[in-house]
This record gives sequence, structure tokens and C-alpha cells, in this order.
Amino acid sequence: MYLLRCMLVLLLGLMYQTDAQKFRCDYRYCNYAKAWFKYHEIPATWYDARLMCQLEGAILAAPTSPEIRGTMAKSTGSMNIFTGFHASISKGKYYTVDGIPLESTYHEWVKFEPNNVNNLESCITMNNNGQISDQNCDTPHPYICYKKSVGEVNICGTEDPEYQIASRTNKCYKFHTVPRNFSRANFACSAEGGHLAIINSQEEAAVLRDIFAKYPAYKMVGNFWKDVAFVGFFDWGEHGDWRTIHGQTLTEAGYDKFSPGEPTNATTGEYCGSIYRTALFNDLWCQNHYAFICEKKPDYPPLCDYTKHLRIDLNRTDIEDINLKNH
Repeated sequence: MYLLRCMLVLLLGLMYQTDAQKFRCDYRYCNYAKAWFKYHEIPATWYDARLMCQLEGAILAAPTSPEIRGTMAKSTGSMNIFTGFHASISKGKYYTVDGIPLESTYHEWVKFEPNNVNNLESCITMNNNGQISDQNCDTPHPYICYKKSVGEVNICGTEDPEYQIASRTNKCYKFHTVPRNFSRANFACSAEGGHLAIINSQEEAAVLRDIFAKYPAYKMVGNFWKDVAFVGFFDWGEHGDWRTIHGQTLTEAGYDKFSPGEPTNATTGEYCGSIYRTALFNDLWCQNHYAFICEKKPDYPPLCDYTKHLRIDLNRTDIEDINLKNH
């Protein structure tokens, strides 16, 4: 009945919809809930779930309406999922990540919940009946990202205006001035649909040098070294086996120019790759926080127009896989 209702509403909506909405094809549109959804089956902490959704251009879904609640419940399977409700700022005061108080929504607690075990449960999960429980925010759970309103997509295939295309390489780049360690930098790039920048030629090195020049130290807020930026290579074996994050040697990738005297491993642990403002390579401490550069293809992730694809809901067992690429 749910699937039939969602399909009927979608078909009726298509009759009157004139402005196509495009969003990432790894999301699925349900006109019944009037939103795009993506189920993340790999469990994460609440904080990482929230960040992943944000970086993908969405928010961590919360059952703020019967339609959204129904769509989420149909997608949970046997495992509880994190919702956007949390009280991580003020204990016991639950809000969604976009500021909607729990008290203003219809909700049903699981029997004997909330119980705030050991005074450590400040996030909310939901089961496949749409009932909620308080949970430890650091205990990993699957989750659903949600996108209500889609804005204008730029030439880089994203709403993020910080991604700019370089005509010399036909790739899009974003310089992140908020520092992260190497692992979290790669996490951010991947969630945005790209990866840490991999330099494949002298021409691309010049592109990154020019991008870096747009961000002098005074434009970056915080106490960190501002003349280096993480890019996509590291020492796989921690003994000089420098390869890109995609497994190629630097020579195979097309660019292997270290700054004179580098890599030094000046203090044991400099196993991650970066560039100086000259775009010459340098080794850095993986766990320290620095600026970083992401790259992405203009056509990845692919975008789907919901007026061309019957995106019913995201129940993985009920929907036949559809070729998501636009034609």
C-alpha cells in the first residue's frame, strides 16, 4: 500500500511538475515525502553521520512529518537508524540538526524509553515501526540523509560554489581552509563526490599552485601551518613507498616532484602527502591538521532528474535497481 501510494502521488506530481529538480543519483526521490533520501548502511557515530550528510549537501534525516517518518521507517530494516534528533548541546533538550524541537513533532517512544543509560544517551534512533529510543551518540548506527530543496547545480555538478572548474585539466577543485587531518580530509572530499587532489602532470601542478595562491595565510582562520596543504598521496608502507590514494606510484600518476630536501620524515610519522605553495611535494604528519585540496569530475557523482526517473522510495528490498544515468 505504501509503495502504491508513493507511486500514485509521484505520477500525479509529474503531470503538474514543470521545473525539474536534479540531485545526486545515489539519492532517491519520493514525491509522497517530497524529498530526496539516501540510506547509509555502513554504521557511523551520530557526529560522523551528521557530517557525512552535510558534506553530501543534505542533512541527517529526522521524522518531522508523517510522510518523512513513513519513508524512514520503511528503510530501516532490522537495524535501528540514527535520526537528526540530538541533545548533544543541552542534555535532554532534543532538536533536529536544523533546529526543530522534538516536542513539536509527532513521535512515539519505544516502551521504557527514553532511559538515558549511564547519563550517556543524547542522540535518538528509530526502528522500523517508527518508534524512537535515546542512544549513545558514539555507538555506530546506519542512518539516512535527507534533501528537501534542491538549488542550482553548477558546472561541477554540485550546489557547492567553492568547487571551480579548471579549463587546463577539465577537473573541479575546492580548497578547504578549515584544517583536518589526512584521514578526515579524505573523508570530506569523498563525501563531496571527489577525493584528495592527485597531481597527474606539470600542468595540473601549476593549476594547484594558482589555486593555493588565492588563499594567503591571512585568509585562513586558526593556528596551523598555512603554507602546506594535504593532497592525495601517502607512504603506503611507511618506508618510502609513496603512492597516490588510488594506488599508483607518483611516477605512474604523472608527477613526482618533491621540494628540494623532501621527503625528510623530520619527525617520525611524516607519512602523508602535501604540497607547498610552489606545488612541490612535502611529507607531513598524518594526524596533524592542515588545509587540503579536493578534486572531482564535473559529471560525478551523476545527477538524476526526478521527472525522468520514478524514484519511489529508498526501501532497498522493494525497488528494482534503475539505471540512474541521465541520457
